[in-house]
Amino acid sequence: MTGGRKPAPVARRAAVASDPRVATFMQHLGARALSPATSRSYRTVVERFLSWSDAEHIDWRAPERADLRRYVATLGDGAQRSTVQQRLAALGTFYRFWVRQGSVTKDPLQALARPQRERRLPDVLSAEQVTRLIETAASADPPALALRDTALVELLYGAGLRIAEVVSIHVRDLDLARGEVRVTGKGEKQRVALFGTPCISALKRYLADGRPELLKASAESSDALFLNRNGTSLGERGARARLNGTAIRAGLPAAFHPHTLRHSFATHLLDGGADLRVVQELLGHESLGTTQVYTHVSTARLRGLYASAHPRARRATKKGA
Repeated sequence: MTGGRKPAPVARRAAVASDPRVATFMQHLGARALSPATSRSYRTVVERFLSWSDAEHIDWRAPERADLRRYVATLGDGAQRSTVQQRLAALGTFYRFWVRQGSVTKDPLQALARPQRERRLPDVLSAEQVTRLIETAASADPPALALRDTALVELLYGAGLRIAEVVSIHVRDLDLARGEVRVTGKGEKQRVALFGTPCISALKRYLADGRPELLKASAESSDALFLNRNGTSLGERGARARLNGTAIRAGLPAAFHPHTLRHSFATHLLDGGADLRVVQELLGHESLGTTQVYTHVSTARLRGLYASAHPRARRATKKGA
């Protein structure tokens, strides 16, 4: 091992909270400005793998390929292929860290055949379904929550935001005159998102009548844009639960989740003729390849319309015709 590099801890069955193998790695991740949810995911994946390795009396620094195959088999029990991929990717990051430290010779996962990632098209709502969702949110009770939920849906769909971005918005981040909001996305990167007149109107009504009413329930003031019924900042979990309940009442597909509104935002823009790079900027994607999945959605929708509307698209014809 070269001088100045950290030796990898080898203590087995260490308490999770004090395991230096995990703590040192997490300290390294702390410099990458990851979201709390992503950091927790990394920690959970690594802790579970190390616990399994310790229980099986396997040297985590150099597991055999057969050992890794057995572990991957445990990951596959009831998990989607994409979930297994994400967990293996997290372990790869863990091993590459210790390789750079000089404590692990190589990433043992490199020799492992990975399950192929499933190619799934994003779930997308129709414009009519989005309207139904907004109307359902507006009919909620009490009125203050109805105004909040309407503004929430309008902003998620109108600006194509992630749910974590929306619940982190402060009132000062809004510019209603310009139809803009400053949001903090993945990796703590900030961008300006745009929204239209319906969203501006919903936000104005919420700020004038809904938010002040919700704020009365708390003894302390809050700068958060979206408040819960207790007058404090609406959390991501609470927002998800509220939106899912609204979607059920609106009769939307069971596959609906808040991110469906972001998918719908991008797909509807492309359907309307927006340039792919414009959509990339609005979504805050670093890579154009991430945005390109929505072109497949639009193509699939066009193919469906073609198949149902064009007489030559129907392959079955009468004999002798």
